[in-house]
Amino acid sequence: MRDDEILTRISDLVTEEHELRDRLTNGEVTTDEEHARIKELENALDQCWDLLRQRRARRNAGDDPDHAAARPAGEVENYQQ
Repeated sequence: MRDDEILTRISDLVTEEHELRDRLTNGEVTTDEEHARIKELENALDQCWDLLRQRRARRNAGDDPDHAAARPAGEVENYQQ
C-alpha cells in the first residue's frame, strides 16, 4: 500500500469514527455497539500510522518502502501520534 493510499484509509477511518459518534448521539446505535466499533477503528488507525511510519523510515534510510508490512493490532495498539 502506497503512502497516499494509507493516508486515504486513515481519513476514511476518522470519518467513520465521527459518523459513528453522530449516530450514537442520534440514538441509531447503542453505547456498546459504538464502543466496540471505536475499538476496531482505533486498532486500524494504529496499524495505518505504524505502516506509514515504517515506510517513511525505510525511505529516509534509503531502503525500499514497499518492504514495510502492517504489524498485528496488538503490537501497535495505543501508539501515540
